[in-house]
Amino acid sequence: MTIKKRVNQLLKKYGTADPFEIAKAKGIPIIYRPLGSRYGFFTNYYRTFTIQINDGIPYKKQLYTLMHELGHISLHPEINSAFLKANTYYMTDRYEKEAHEFAIEMFYNQDELKNVTVKEATEEYGIPKQLLKKKFYD
Repeated sequence: MTIKKRVNQLLKKYGTADPFEIAKAKGIPIIYRPLGSRYGFFTNYYRTFTIQINDGIPYKKQLYTLMHELGHISLHPEINSAFLKANTYYMTDRYEKEAHEFAIEMFYNQDELKNVTVKEATEEYGIPKQLLKKKFYD
């Protein structure tokens, strides 16, 4: 199943595109705390998910980070890419790219974000420019 279909399936199931409402409906707590240079991460402890978001970044980046972490949980919940990246030589690029693609699909399903420009998306929300270009120019 494609990432776009997975996003649409999630939005249909919960009847909203709001990532905060989806996290709440899925029973996933969101914890805001200082994370240094990291935007956020998720944990999976005995199939109980938690999303942690850096409280020191602007709201727009927190919003995109939440969508990205929901992407990780939806696409590959068993993979802790933050742990793998920090403690192994395992390549996590594929998982990060997929979570970004999920978040971008979710992002542009938000009514208030449909007209956000590529420049705004990259500068204000922190979306990787190369992935946005791929979405809009492929």
